[in-house]
Amino acid sequence: MSDGSPLDRAMTLAEMAPHASVTVGVLAGREEAFPEGRLHQPPVTRLDGTEAPAYVLTNEKRGVGLGTKRNTTKPAGDRGTAVVVTDRRTLCLVGGDEEDSVVEVPHDSVVEASYHTGLLANRFVLRTPRKQYHCWAKRSTSESLLAAAAEYVEDRTTETPDEIETDDGANQLTYRGQPISRENHPGVPDEPPADSDPETAGDSEPSGSDGEGDESGSDSRIQYRGKPIDRSEN
Repeated sequence: MSDGSPLDRAMTLAEMAPHASVTVGVLAGREEAFPEGRLHQPPVTRLDGTEAPAYVLTNEKRGVGLGTKRNTTKPAGDRGTAVVVTDRRTLCLVGGDEEDSVVEVPHDSVVEASYHTGLLANRFVLRTPRKQYHCWAKRSTSESLLAAAAEYVEDRTTETPDEIETDDGANQLTYRGQPISRENHPGVPDEPPADSDPETAGDSEPSGSDGEGDESGSDSRIQYRGKPIDRSEN
């Protein structure tokens, strides 16, 4: 691995990567669409010495949803988002006003990796024992890329995942120790109506999913083991 400039290292990593989504432009912060840089600090400078990126997802309008897709950060001004899936972790980088927001999800903390497609944007979703992360990708991102990234992460998970201790606001709702995903239960009171967010309209499940939970559903109850949960008592 070259110890030269960020550009030299980005070129080497892009050549070694198993997927064409890992480009020199994104890694080195040299994309034509972002004259000032998608991020303040190029992704390549955040990688450890022997860390190798395998897939990259990007978005211009959205960053990372913490806990629920509604609780999503947004890039500032002319900045953007880059989600770099490496051999060790998923690194989510969102350009801010003065510095980048960084969310790190090690593979050995992941319980499940999945993806969802929508009319205007796609999502790469990582779930840990008590947290959930929604990494937004632009609509033109191919489903094959999303599926490959999810499979790549799942192949590197462990049977006993470690929880991420960082207080990053990505906690899931739980009931009797079991996660209750707002994604699958649209009736949670603090979720705004789906139709107020056009970018998530038409959000659909990938092939092979159970399809549970209609984002536009009107049933406000959450069920556990087939019985409704009264949130006023929990």
